[in-house]
Amino acid sequence: MPTFTTLVKEELINVEEEQQLHSELAALIRLCGRIIFTNMGMGVAIQTESAATSRRIYVLLKKLYAVHTEIMVRRKTKLKKNNVYIIRVEKAKEILTDIHMLGEDGFELRIDERLIASTNDKIGYLRGAFLASGSVNDPRVSRYHLEIFSQSREHAEDLMDVMNSFELNTKVTDRKRGSITYIKEAEKITDFIGLIGATNALFAFEDMRITRDMRNAINRISNCEIANEQKSIRATEQQIANIELIRDELGFEVLGSKAQQVAHFRLANPDATLAELAEIMNEARISISKSGINHNMRAIATLADNIRSSTK
Repeated sequence: MPTFTTLVKEELINVEEEQQLHSELAALIRLCGRIIFTNMGMGVAIQTESAATSRRIYVLLKKLYAVHTEIMVRRKTKLKKNNVYIIRVEKAKEILTDIHMLGEDGFELRIDERLIASTNDKIGYLRGAFLASGSVNDPRVSRYHLEIFSQSREHAEDLMDVMNSFELNTKVTDRKRGSITYIKEAEKITDFIGLIGATNALFAFEDMRITRDMRNAINRISNCEIANEQKSIRATEQQIANIELIRDELGFEVLGSKAQQVAHFRLANPDATLAELAEIMNEARISISKSGINHNMRAIATLADNIRSSTK
């Protein structure tokens, strides 16, 4: 069964937004690519484990630059079953210059302002970044979490600024091999997924989230009811223990008339709640309320505690 991340990426590869494609390709190359040198000059090798992402890169290169590309598929080690897709482009210097990515020592660490000049450009860059190294937890089984991995802290922080221009409450933290730009709030994750064009995934995420939240709410209510029931059982057991102690040590005669009645009815109805006990006593033509029973139970508890203290 495909992961939720795969579902999002499968939808994104079919997005058609002409104004965003250069920025999207720049993000894909920046996060998946590396510069190579061959006898034909500077080239770029773009590597990904996502078949959907590799197809998108291939389509964008052909559409924007009509360059010759080679695609290779490699099997990873036995412990990792995923394929690795490598797209190689020769004579890539013009492409890298055109998408404002080429610095003196390789890829620029920062996101060039010309790549994110407009709202559409920002959306394209974010879509490319997610396709390149993004992931989102399945809302049915995990905590809410979406992240995009960058090898440099500078790029992760720039990506955070772009995302936060859409009020996504994004943050950055470091990992062993780089940094991640991440979102933790479910509502902001759905905003991001919708923003980059995965509308169907957005609805699926919301449906899963609502189902999960409802299930959690039901579990909380159930746990609360169980806890209240256990508390009530413990309270009833203590009431009966107090009444039996007074009966055995002093006799019911030490209690007031109403307390004696409460004690007799409690022993005869050990499973009844205080409200049910009041109803039973009223049916027996003994006028008393739940609070009245509770008051007498406190008096019985005080006397039982005094008995226990005197026998220590």
